[in-house]
Amino acid sequence: MSRNLSTLSAMIDRRPIRWLIAILFAIVLLLEYVTPAEYVFGYLYIGLIVLAGFHLSRKEILQTTIVAVILTLSNLWFPSTDGITMATIANRAITVLALIVTAILSDRNRHYQEAIIQQQNRLQAQEQLARLREDFVSTLTHDLKTPLLGAIETLKAFQHSEFGVVNSTQQTILEMITRSHQTTLQMVEMMLDVYRNDAEGLQLHLEPVNLAILAEDAITTLQNLAATRRVHLTLNYGDSDFRRSLWVTGDGLQLQRVFANLLTNGINHAPRGSKVEIILESHVSHQIVKVTDTGSGITPEELPYLFERFYQGDGDRQAKGSGLGLYLTRQIIEAHSGTIWAENRLPHGAIFGFRLPASVGP
Repeated sequence: MSRNLSTLSAMIDRRPIRWLIAILFAIVLLLEYVTPAEYVFGYLYIGLIVLAGFHLSRKEILQTTIVAVILTLSNLWFPSTDGITMATIANRAITVLALIVTAILSDRNRHYQEAIIQQQNRLQAQEQLARLREDFVSTLTHDLKTPLLGAIETLKAFQHSEFGVVNSTQQTILEMITRSHQTTLQMVEMMLDVYRNDAEGLQLHLEPVNLAILAEDAITTLQNLAATRRVHLTLNYGDSDFRRSLWVTGDGLQLQRVFANLLTNGINHAPRGSKVEIILESHVSHQIVKVTDTGSGITPEELPYLFERFYQGDGDRQAKGSGLGLYLTRQIIEAHSGTIWAENRLPHGAIFGFRLPASVGP
C-alpha cells in the first residue's frame, strides 16, 4: 500500500480518467447549450468533480471545478440572452455554490483518506517491527540456552573436582559463578516463556493443587537466596495458628513459578535483616495469597505499570531485574481466572497478592 493517496494516484495511469471527464463535460455542455437557459444541467458537473476527487490530483480537482463554474455561468449569455430572468440567475448561482461545496467536501474527503492510509501504514509498520523484535528475542534467547547449560555443567564438574583438586576459595568462587549462570538461565527461560505465552497462549494442566504446599516448597527452595541477603522467610496462615490446606484447581508447576517470582521479588526488595512473609487466607469461594516485604514500598507512579512487560520502575527499591517476572506471574494468574494486585504496606513495605477460585481437594 502506498504511503498516501497522492502517491497511489500517481501510480495509476490517469489518462483514461481525464478522457472520461472530458467526454462527460462535452455531454453536459451540449445539454446546457441546446436547451433554454432556465433549464440548469450544471448540477451534473457535481459527478465530474467527485470523480476527479477520487482519481486526480488536488490541482486537477480545482481546475475541474473552475471549468464547471465558468461553463455553468456562461450559459446565461451563450448562445443567447433571451429569456434570462432573476429566477434563472438564482438557479445558476445555487448550482455554482453546490459545485464549490462539492469541491471542498471532495478535498476534505481526500485529506481524510490520506490520513487514514498514513495511520494504517504506521500501524502496519509498528506491527511488523514488533514481530521482528519478538522473533529476534525469541531466537536469541533460545540460542543462549545451550551455551549457558554447557557452562553450568562444566562449572559443576570443576566443583566436583573432576579436573583436579579444588580448594575452598576456588569452590566459593565457582559457586558464585554457577549461581550467576543459573540466574541468567532462569531469565532466558522466563523470556522464552513470556513470548511463547503471548504467541500461543498459556497451556495449563489442571488438577487439584494445595497452595500451602507450594508456599512451603517455595520457601525451602529460596532459603539459600534469602540467607545470602540476610532476609528471613516466614509462612503465616492469617487468622489461624494452624497449618491448613488451600485447594484450587490449577497447574501446579505454573503456580509454583508464581510463588517463586513473588517471593524472589520480595527478597530482592527487602532490607537486610528484615523478613519476607507469605500470608495464606482461605475463604469459601476463593483463596488469597499475599507476599509482604518491609522495603521502601511502591511509588504511586509505579503501581499501574508493575505487571507490564519489561517494566522495572524508577523507584528506589533495591534490585533491578528483567521486568518479566511480574508480567509472567500476571499471565499465569489470569490464565487461572484469578486476579493479582500490588499495594503499599503500612507503615512501610509492599504487598503482592493474588486471588484464585477455591475448589474441593482430592
